[in-house]
Amino acid sequence: MTSSELWTRATAERYDAEEAEMSSAAVLGPVLAFLADLAGDGRALEFAIGTGRVGVPLRERGVPVVGIELSAHMAAVLRRKADEDTLPVTVGDMATTVVPGGFTLVYLVYNTITNLLTQDEQVECFRNAARHLEPGGRFVIELGVPPLRFLPPGQVAVPFALSEQHLGFDTFDLVEQILVSHHFTRDSADGRYRRGSSRHRYAWPAELDLMARIAGLELERRVADWDGAPFTQNSTKHISVWRKPV
Repeated sequence: MTSSELWTRATAERYDAEEAEMSSAAVLGPVLAFLADLAGDGRALEFAIGTGRVGVPLRERGVPVVGIELSAHMAAVLRRKADEDTLPVTVGDMATTVVPGGFTLVYLVYNTITNLLTQDEQVECFRNAARHLEPGGRFVIELGVPPLRFLPPGQVAVPFALSEQHLGFDTFDLVEQILVSHHFTRDSADGRYRRGSSRHRYAWPAELDLMARIAGLELERRVADWDGAPFTQNSTKHISVWRKPV
């Protein structure tokens, strides 16, 4: 078991509704095209597959997908969308859980590597990806760039959402590289706000490249979004692709 915080049943049941925009065709289209191209004729393994926001439609595109998911509650929601024969899912952590067979693609999206709260566990996640990849296969991560430039001296919080439905801000421990995301979500039934928070270990692109090197992977490309825009010093996130040498 890693230090990742487990998703509860209540959170899993709300997840799809709260992330409806991220499941739209406009958002998912470029993601699926990017991943399907890298998978080619092989199989894809999704670390932290969750409720299947990406894995289920990728499978529907014809890519054989296998998932690893730490939360049994999230996996149970996915199971309503696809049965075990269609999309096998193993309940376990993405740093150590091993599933049978080789893959041309292992992917980890939506900042989820930050759920691993230590550097050692993040390194083990890279090693686990390399363990599953066939020679020439790729490991893909989608991750935000830590917004530390927004922190003037003495400030430890950065807002990331401000609407009538959702207020969100991150607080930072700059020594431990830990951020805590705080959410205040408005309930449509009675108008009251529900408070939630989650801890994450942020990492820089160069740090991930070193983790990849430790795992025997080589950086192939880094772009700013799923459409392939160039990654620059002003990019707020990156899609990074590492390749296992042949």
